[in-house]
Amino acid sequence: MDSTRLVFIGFVAAFTLVAAIMDWRTKRLPNALTVPAFVLALVFHSANGWFEGGALGAGKELLVSLGGFATGFGILFVLWLIAGGGGGDVKLMGAVGAWLGIRQTIYVFILATLVIIVGTIGILAYRSISNGFGKTRQRYLTPLDSKAVSRQKSNGADAEQTARLRRRLMPFGVSVAVATWALLAFTVLVKQA
Repeated sequence: MDSTRLVFIGFVAAFTLVAAIMDWRTKRLPNALTVPAFVLALVFHSANGWFEGGALGAGKELLVSLGGFATGFGILFVLWLIAGGGGGDVKLMGAVGAWLGIRQTIYVFILATLVIIVGTIGILAYRSISNGFGKTRQRYLTPLDSKAVSRQKSNGADAEQTARLRRRLMPFGVSVAVATWALLAFTVLVKQA
């Protein structure tokens, strides 16, 4: 494996690891993480393309990176519009897409979705066994009552955001990291075979 591929894999793995840890601990993915990763992806791919094929190679690789960004950002943006995720998740998927390109970004999204489904089922099963089904159902499936929403609005808290965080079982950054690592491992194994 050449040094460029090692740098690529190392950066993508490190970036997604940091994103997973931040999302797990704080339930946030800040711009200070996602925007520099996006810009670095554009620079990396452009420079790599330049060394391999001059200006035409740089332009081609830049378009591949921008296509991956548009794919990742676009998919999650639509989900964000229908309240299926957060803004940080959108930017994370855009940055990951800028590194991976269109096809691999779609694979990561599909794998991340499967990781979320399996993880959520596992967490709900564990919490149902340890806390009881009634408490688990009450925490994750019952809507906030109107009095609680009124109190939160009067305290300046966004009730909808609070309810969404209360129900969030598995941070998207964790599932994206797991999916990305699985994809990178698979591509490394295929290249070596």
